[in-house]
Amino acid sequence: MARGSAAQPALEMTKWFDTNYHYLVPEFDPDLQFHLNTDWLFPEVDECVALGHRPKVCLLGPLSYLYLGKSKAVGFDHLDLLDRLLGTYREALSQLTALGVEWLQLDEPILALDLPAPWLAAFAPTYRELAQAGPRLLLATYFGDVCRHVDLLKTLPIDGLHLDLVRALQQLPTFLADWPAGRVLSAGIVDGRNIWRNDLAQSLHALRYAAAQLGERLWLAPSCSLLHVPVTLETETALASELKHGLAFATEKLTEVVVLAQGLAEGAAAIRTELEDSSAAVAARATAPTANDPAVRARVAALTAADAKRVSPFAERHQRQRAVLGLPEFPTTTIGSFPKTAEIRHARARRRVGQIDEASYVKMMRAEIADCVARQEKLGLDVLVHGEPERNDMVEYFGEQLKGYAFTVNGWMQSYGSRCVKPPVIYGDVSRPQPMTVAWTRYAQSLTDKPVKGMLTEPVTLLQWSFVRDDQPRADTALQLALVIRDEVDDLQAAGVHVIQIDEPAFREGLPLARAQWPAYLEWAVRAFRVAAGSAADDTQIHTHVLRRVQRHLAQYRRPGCRCITIETSRSDMELLDAFASFKYPNDIGPGIYDIHSPRVPAQEEMTRMLEKAVQVVPPQRLWVNPDCGLKTRAWPETEAALARMVGAAHTLRQRYAVGT
Repeated sequence: MARGSAAQPALEMTKWFDTNYHYLVPEFDPDLQFHLNTDWLFPEVDECVALGHRPKVCLLGPLSYLYLGKSKAVGFDHLDLLDRLLGTYREALSQLTALGVEWLQLDEPILALDLPAPWLAAFAPTYRELAQAGPRLLLATYFGDVCRHVDLLKTLPIDGLHLDLVRALQQLPTFLADWPAGRVLSAGIVDGRNIWRNDLAQSLHALRYAAAQLGERLWLAPSCSLLHVPVTLETETALASELKHGLAFATEKLTEVVVLAQGLAEGAAAIRTELEDSSAAVAARATAPTANDPAVRARVAALTAADAKRVSPFAERHQRQRAVLGLPEFPTTTIGSFPKTAEIRHARARRRVGQIDEASYVKMMRAEIADCVARQEKLGLDVLVHGEPERNDMVEYFGEQLKGYAFTVNGWMQSYGSRCVKPPVIYGDVSRPQPMTVAWTRYAQSLTDKPVKGMLTEPVTLLQWSFVRDDQPRADTALQLALVIRDEVDDLQAAGVHVIQIDEPAFREGLPLARAQWPAYLEWAVRAFRVAAGSAADDTQIHTHVLRRVQRHLAQYRRPGCRCITIETSRSDMELLDAFASFKYPNDIGPGIYDIHSPRVPAQEEMTRMLEKAVQVVPPQRLWVNPDCGLKTRAWPETEAALARMVGAAHTLRQRYAVGT
């Protein structure tokens, strides 16, 4: 289901709300039957109880499980499966009760979304049924304000409710008013999504009234699962001491929860040392000279509307670019990265520990680039990439070359499956001391007469996939990053690069969960992209790459002056292209025609079928041919086999539609 097979494509994979964690999207049809899998949960509960603990078991709530899936049958509403699903939940709750579990947490994060009326109406009967089945129920919400559902949540037959007070502290008074007697209120007061220390004095002040009103019925907790932060600061020996003093990973966050509980129970005097240390850390961040750069702030303040606008209209740029590049119809390309071989990883590791010098490392990376270019030419691709052998990660690589960034040694987090990421830390104002990608791209271009794309990461992705400073608006940090990428665009153009891809895979996940907050985000996020690309000359072709589920926001992709948008569509079987048809997107589109997250190599006929589906939505003259995403996680044999079939599919379409050469 996760990786696919020769006979079965992998399930669609998408982001968990606005995090960088991925989940496999369940697929539902009218005949689906649910069965309880007891292989892992109950043995873990047994083990926990045997060790003398009283575990609170946490499961995804039934309504969130159904809502976050998708229907595969036309006209089928997967809410119709609720009664069938609840039978399995009742079975699970009964077994948990038999194991001695007192509390069960059911996560219903969809309550932070704008839910359709039928889904909201399903909460009351669902929880009436579950309340009779076993342990005491704590319903958990997070990632947003749920005040609009206060009447519903106060009347549900549950024993407790968890609120994310980091994202929405303002909802606490609303829920405290007439809070039902005997019911727990769990206050998510410590940030489970970012790594900065809690301002203990501020949190203590915010919770005092709730503690006085609720007493032992007030629980303290992180705002959400600590899956989204690294484990512990104990192993971080390379961070500057003043920066480390301002951080808290999962272990430290749990300590903060305990300290706050002690302060509420025994008074501030009992935690005076911790309060003073916390306040000192907050004050130090605000005044640190390493975090404040007047020149960067002045440059952002000087931006005008003209800086976010391409000089000429799209039609004029289109003609200039066609003349310069001379590409056929259905042009073929890739999204950027190529396989990170054992040799590349070994060279990087040796460089890191000083076993090889910089000159030797550059020589090795140039050899990898030359090999990558030669393979692409042999495959017959039209627009090449240098393969990015020198890059460890599409965010970390850039952050390592920028001021205002810091890096952990062991700050790993799960992204999907066995893949982990180590997000950088944006602690200060961001600037670029020197070009970051130009030398590698210039070298690749010197090896071929075909155009080589410059590959950059867009400001919102650099922001979203980092731990971002929380002492200034994210919009300000995004504009600082936009100026960094703008400078890199200028330098690539000066080096003779005519195609530049500015990847923005995290644009969608930055959207607030509540639609009422979308306009404000879209305004600054799109402006950041436009500033980054705004200095591109008329004969420079700007591409951008986005991930799934961005189709709702297509109007924004007309603005930045992009020639081509590439998008992950293979796992949805081109379903995501439907929005392009209704929106009538005016520029070029490169829908991914095969899934790079799976080792499965589709047949050429399958790729041709995908392109045929795309042609029903996108005119042939505006259709590019590419994989879903970068290829760094794949091996060369499957990569070359898949790309050869992709190129073959493009040639089939050229002949079938009699366009190009």
